[in-house]
Amino acid sequence: MTRHHPDSLTLMEYSAGNLTEPHALCIRLHLDQCPHCRGRVDTLDSLGAVMMEHQPKVSVSEDMFDNILSRIDSEEDEGRAIAAIEPRVSALRKLLGDDLNSLPWKRQLGDVSVLDISERFPGQHEQVVLQKLAAGGKAPAHTHRGEETTIVLQGAFADHKGVFNQWDFVVLNEQDEHRPIAVGCEDCITLSILSAPVKLTGTFTRLLNPFIR
Repeated sequence: MTRHHPDSLTLMEYSAGNLTEPHALCIRLHLDQCPHCRGRVDTLDSLGAVMMEHQPKVSVSEDMFDNILSRIDSEEDEGRAIAAIEPRVSALRKLLGDDLNSLPWKRQLGDVSVLDISERFPGQHEQVVLQKLAAGGKAPAHTHRGEETTIVLQGAFADHKGVFNQWDFVVLNEQDEHRPIAVGCEDCITLSILSAPVKLTGTFTRLLNPFIR
């Protein structure tokens, strides 16, 4: 069960088709496993269709979207949204194949291995990278020079914000400094989109910052 979700504004941008391909992929992967967010996006899609159909007659007030989000956030009955969902082909399987563990991982620092897949998204300016943290391992302490959007594909990790399990979604920025720890008995694999390189903050690892691109 997913416990960490995209915020309302991100879901609205996804519904409107305004997200870049890598960010949209992260949302699709989360939606495939999260009935709650799927129901919210279905509602946003329906509202968008009605607005487009009656566009000449619709008067949009300044607090209209706030009211819409309030209604969506207070929605408790997800039964209809769940029942209406058809099985989907995993976007992840299309991109990477069936076995994440067999990918050509490159050892980075300590317990962390990475695979940069940015070239699979031509025209994008952000870095798209898979990260694997060995079971029980710790990532180097770091903060962020920009925004990092992450979805957990396998296993789980814990940091100052809590425990993030498979398909959980998290956005970090310059205000966040953390050292993720892989919890459970399997490697934790995540898909991340970075607008700028991370900044290592450990006593010794910070010496490597000039070499991080």
